[in-house]
Amino acid sequence: MTRGSVQLAPSAEGANSIITLSQLPESRRAILIALKQRGMATIAQLAEEMKITGEAVRQQLLQLHREGWVEASVEHREHARTGRPATTYRLSAEGDHLFPKHYDALAVAVIDAISDEFGDNAVLRVLAHVADDRVQSYEPSLRDLPLERRVEALKNWYLADDPYMEIERVDGDFRLVERNCPFYNTAMRRPALCSVSVNALTRLLGVRVEREEKFQNGDGRCIFRVRSSEPADANAPFSLERPTRPRSS
Repeated sequence: MTRGSVQLAPSAEGANSIITLSQLPESRRAILIALKQRGMATIAQLAEEMKITGEAVRQQLLQLHREGWVEASVEHREHARTGRPATTYRLSAEGDHLFPKHYDALAVAVIDAISDEFGDNAVLRVLAHVADDRVQSYEPSLRDLPLERRVEALKNWYLADDPYMEIERVDGDFRLVERNCPFYNTAMRRPALCSVSVNALTRLLGVRVEREEKFQNGDGRCIFRVRSSEPADANAPFSLERPTRPRSS
């Protein structure tokens, strides 16, 4: 595998984001930005910094907490006036992800560094290891299920209760249709990553799986075709999926 075989393609920054910071109301956005800059703060500290009342801050924090963007903790330190513990607020993990992240660039850099330092076979071994981990995490719950129920269970392949994945039946086969790849930015630049899903799904389902539509080909989705009548060896070695040409416009 060479970089030529996993060529760069245009990246769509934030393509897999459901909510961005800019989509939130200005008042809540200002509180999140203040918490990002401070690390943590009390209602009084936020009210002083933002020049609004403590009650206004409290109401916004309650809503942000309900939405999962912030978390609260009680500091059991003595306070000069009341002696009561103060509640401090900080961004939750979900809230922190509202701010720019570049995991995709880091993932591409790691893949390339492995290839440069140890050769293309090392990249294959790493991808195979990732596929093994995926198989081991799913296999126990799928072991005794018929194919149709295994396919249904793997609707959650990328995300629990995934609203962007659906299952279709076509000519006796199944199609897993994914409209929101959580690894979009990295996969667009290093499509070899997608071989992890193809290999792992094949092993878990026991039949051949191939991608018949791809984000990389401009299809706007990935479709994993589950070939029901083509048994596959669950112990077959990891392999890169065969490249396909983009559809003609």
